[in-house]
Amino acid sequence: MAQASSPLPERGLSRRLVEIVVALLLIGIAALALWDSYGRGAGWDNGPENGFFPARVAAILAIAAGAVLVGAVRREDSVFVTYGQLRLVAQVFVPLFLYVLAIAFFGIYLASALFMGLFMVMLGAFRWWQVALAVVLTPLVTFWVFELQFRVPLPKGPVEAMLGF
Repeated sequence: MAQASSPLPERGLSRRLVEIVVALLLIGIAALALWDSYGRGAGWDNGPENGFFPARVAAILAIAAGAVLVGAVRREDSVFVTYGQLRLVAQVFVPLFLYVLAIAFFGIYLASALFMGLFMVMLGAFRWWQVALAVVLTPLVTFWVFELQFRVPLPKGPVEAMLGF
């Protein structure tokens, strides 16, 4: 009688690798904060100096990151995230990254309209008129609330400049 073979485990990013990289990044950030804090003065001369508190927080961060690093090296390796799951994350992260870049060139209102429209069409099951309504009304209401009512300027692009704002 033939034995059923076990399915192949899904491939993905190693949990050990991810934890080691994150721990090393945090240790680097802590070292930079410690260096900066001691450059400003992290002692106690008639009260705490400018870098006293940041130096203590950075030291705690370095100790915690060191503990994560030791634990990651000792841990048995497993899959942190499969490539299929990572693809789903990228479907949200890449457009979000492009949206943040687009704000600098097109302003927040046009970039938000494009971002919402793209997401509603690609990832949602919305009718065309719902997409059009959201893409037009949301930036207009946001503009009215922030620019006209609260008088809080948000990043503007060429469309707002054409309209005199």
